[in-house]
Amino acid sequence: MNRAAFKPLQNTSLPHSFKHVRLERAREHGHPEGASAISYIIVAPFDTASRIDVETWRAHREACRVVRQRPDEDDQLGHLVHGPADSWRLHYDVAGSAADEAGHHFGNERFQLGEYVSVHEADGMHPYRVVAVTPL
Repeated sequence: MNRAAFKPLQNTSLPHSFKHVRLERAREHGHPEGASAISYIIVAPFDTASRIDVETWRAHREACRVVRQRPDEDDQLGHLVHGPADSWRLHYDVAGSAADEAGHHFGNERFQLGEYVSVHEADGMHPYRVVAVTPL
C-alpha cells in the first residue's frame, strides 16, 4: 500500500465524531454470498444520526480518507470529497491510476453496522454493507 503521499493523522487533533468505517461488497449477481475482499475503509466525521457530518468534513478535509481494497490489487488511497447537491466522491489522488467513484446518496445514508450503501464504480452501481464502525 502506498502511504508516502499522505501526512500522518494525529487522532488527538481530530474531533471525537471521526470514525473508521469498513464497507464490504454485499450480495449481488456475481457475488451471491457477498465478497469481503472487495471493500472500502472510510475515515470521516459522522453526526449523531450516523450520517457524514459536512461541517466537520469542511474543517478537516485532509483527514477524510478512503482506502479501496480489491483482491490481487494494491490498495488505492484517496480522499472523501463533497460535491454539489450533497454528493460525495471517492477521489484517488495518490496513485492516480483509478477514476473517482461516487457514493450514491452518501449524504442521506446512515453508516451504522448492518446498513447498506451503494457506490457507483467504473462498471456500475454496487451494494456494500457496513461491517464495522469504530472510533479513531
